[in-house]
Amino acid sequence: MRKKVALIAAILGLCLSGSIRAIAQDTNEGSKPSAPKPITAYRLEFYLNELEDGKKINTRHYTMNTTDDSSSQDLKIGTRVPVQSGEGKFEYLDVGTSIRARLISFKTPMSLDVHADISNFAMPDDVARGGRPLVRQMVINGSSTVVTDKPILIGSVDDPNSKREYQLEVTVTRLK
Repeated sequence: MRKKVALIAAILGLCLSGSIRAIAQDTNEGSKPSAPKPITAYRLEFYLNELEDGKKINTRHYTMNTTDDSSSQDLKIGTRVPVQSGEGKFEYLDVGTSIRARLISFKTPMSLDVHADISNFAMPDDVARGGRPLVRQMVINGSSTVVTDKPILIGSVDDPNSKREYQLEVTVTRLK
């Protein structure tokens, strides 16, 4: 009886190993190692234009380099301001410019996702009673197809307290 069980186990083992080898051969046939995709570098130039009555009065310029299909790139400039949230407790408020961008080139045409958060302190005349600072904030989120070396308007917002408009433009340039 033991000889029969050992013989059946050996036969099953040979059959299964042959099947596994056959499956492994089938999956490897026809597949050749693919060459790694070359990485392309790009420069993203952001322009935050401030307009009043349609006339450009100020432009701020921000630049970052990235590669195609990389994770999001961050650019952050500003101040962390302590704000008292309770007795002896403080939270920090980020005030300034923060831009997050991701270039996506595996799709055709290439696209760019952008999240921009721009904040600043209100003028002293606008500060609320009680001495707490007022912070003005603009958020522009956008996604656009990319045409290299051409400016793209990501978004535009009006300042509700003035006649000013803010536009966020980006120019994508392929680096050599």
